[in-house]
Amino acid sequence: MKTEFNWDDTRVFLAIARAGTLSGAAEAMSIGVATISRRLDRLEQSLSVPLFSRHQSGYRLTDDGEALLERAEALEYASLAFGETANLQGNVAGLVRLATSDNLATHFILPSLKGILDTYPDLRVEVLSGVQSVNLHRRDADMAIRMVKPEIGNLTLKRLGTVGFGVYGAKTYLDEMGGVPAGLALSNAQYVGWSESHQHLPAARWVTKMLRGRPCRVEANTLVAQVSAVASGLGLGVLPHFMARASGLQCVQPDTGADQTLWLVMHSDLAGSRRVRAVADHLIALFDKHKDHLMLP
Repeated sequence: MKTEFNWDDTRVFLAIARAGTLSGAAEAMSIGVATISRRLDRLEQSLSVPLFSRHQSGYRLTDDGEALLERAEALEYASLAFGETANLQGNVAGLVRLATSDNLATHFILPSLKGILDTYPDLRVEVLSGVQSVNLHRRDADMAIRMVKPEIGNLTLKRLGTVGFGVYGAKTYLDEMGGVPAGLALSNAQYVGWSESHQHLPAARWVTKMLRGRPCRVEANTLVAQVSAVASGLGLGVLPHFMARASGLQCVQPDTGADQTLWLVMHSDLAGSRRVRAVADHLIALFDKHKDHLMLP
């Protein structure tokens, strides 16, 4: 007989997916390993699919598990939101520290804060931007917006949207090249790219492929600096559409395959906090409103 589905077992599923081991999940949930194992078995029986493959190094998601992960995260988010809805107004107070990039802080987040701070006068927001990545487990920040999805840790995640990237150049540089280049002409251009420490990024890999062994004319470790360099006519750059558009740059190629998903990440222990929940809901609504602006040229 098929076991009845217990939605609370999705918490165990998420804990194992994030920790990678039963012991890590048990520690995160403050319950025994045997209980974790029993509830995972119950969940897999109720769904009639294996969610993890067992390895010496730990537990890895199966294809079925990967397919259900985002749904489980949505359940987690909905349950937290449900618990916080009552009496939210008038109880939102204190400091929320948000880590994000300079470009998102400048173009989207900071200009939007007046509305939420007017609604909750006792709420304060500290925006931490820069190159250094914060550690949510050390509580360097309460939440972060990241372009790389964290795979481990006691974290709550919410997909905010996608940042679209294209190849852009300044009119002065494009005129030097004889107009907007296309096809093979792109491989002959000079490029503004990422420094060595950021070569794992999709945009950096695209530029490396296009250069075919040639070095970039200019390298920088922030998008703000790259936009400035491209705007100065130093070469082409693979840039977010919204930043390049705001700087008056011309799109040479709108699709590079370098688009990146934005994730709102919170430590799970803080996800139920009224102050954190209020800021999270504000950010979710903000990025949903601007999803086309972020994605499209």
